[in-house]
Amino acid sequence: MRKIPASLRRLVIHRAASRCEYCGLAQIGQAATFHIDHVTPVIAGGATTADNLALACVSCSLRKSARQIAADPQTEEDSPIYSPRKDQWYEHFRWEDVRVIGLTPTGRATVAALQMNRSVILAIRAEEKVFNRHPPSS
Repeated sequence: MRKIPASLRRLVIHRAASRCEYCGLAQIGQAATFHIDHVTPVIAGGATTADNLALACVSCSLRKSARQIAADPQTEEDSPIYSPRKDQWYEHFRWEDVRVIGLTPTGRATVAALQMNRSVILAIRAEEKVFNRHPPSS
């Protein structure tokens, strides 16, 4: 793992408004500190620069790992995993109450690969609604 300078870490967190850039979960109220994710993994030549870093909750970070592609469950074809630095969230996903719905092959593949609708995160999002932290504002 590459050391990320504190100033770069702060930039990534601020840019993401302290939310996971994959699933939208707010850092506030979560016990685990969110990760700074290399969108293009270091092993694939990804740099430790602002244009390749994203804030990710622990769950999304660990499930994404070094993957850059995943299967679209609708077509069973490989598709790129959503890139917070290149893609627009609302082009690939929409909210259906507390569920994330993939709208494109990339969206569906990302929802499946990161297990964005597993029961635990649905319960967390339901609780986040009580505190007006869900859904995230666009």
